[in-house]
Amino acid sequence: MFYELFRGKLIFGFNMSKRPKILAVAGSLRKGSYNRKVLDVAIEGAKRADADVTLLDLREYPLPLYNADLVAESGFPDNATKLQQILLEHDGLLIASPEYNASLPGGLKNFIDWTSRANGQLKVGDCYRGKWAGIMTASPGSFGGIRCLAHLRDVLSILLVHVLPFEIAVAKVDTLFEGDEIKDLNMKQMLESLGEMLANTIRKHLHEGTEAKSV
Repeated sequence: MFYELFRGKLIFGFNMSKRPKILAVAGSLRKGSYNRKVLDVAIEGAKRADADVTLLDLREYPLPLYNADLVAESGFPDNATKLQQILLEHDGLLIASPEYNASLPGGLKNFIDWTSRANGQLKVGDCYRGKWAGIMTASPGSFGGIRCLAHLRDVLSILLVHVLPFEIAVAKVDTLFEGDEIKDLNMKQMLESLGEMLANTIRKHLHEGTEAKSV
């Protein structure tokens, strides 16, 4: 239904009681990932703002490295199609990405590459265009992984995602948690604020009847 409305350029008929649907994604595939931990904190903020949040584990949807020849030979991968449908069902993205060599990790970029491709009735970027996103990163280092955020912002922006100006880089993250609980209350508040801000921004635009535009 969402896709039909989108492709038909219909105006969203939501009111302020409509709960924003947010897809939360951790770019790290590692068990015990710090980025997954900071993402969980931001999710709590979004839920506090009455958002409906789905946590996506990329490990549950393994994908080959993007290669157009694979599509020509074997068709579009089932998991890529499933992920596209999941994206279409959500209004926004909450992403925590580690910094790998001053950029994005391969797993996250591959996820974006596959799900942004044309597939049947879907054109390039249909799963992303017009959505809102909040982004964050975390690292044990003193820079907090901040260099990857500019790259992530660029990738999302070229897909016509509206990325919130407010972003968070959590430095020395290995000192901020006890198990899965964050003990730095200031950082906890910042992360929750990002999730809350995303939820409220999406709700505002849904309420205003933002038109989903196709290119």
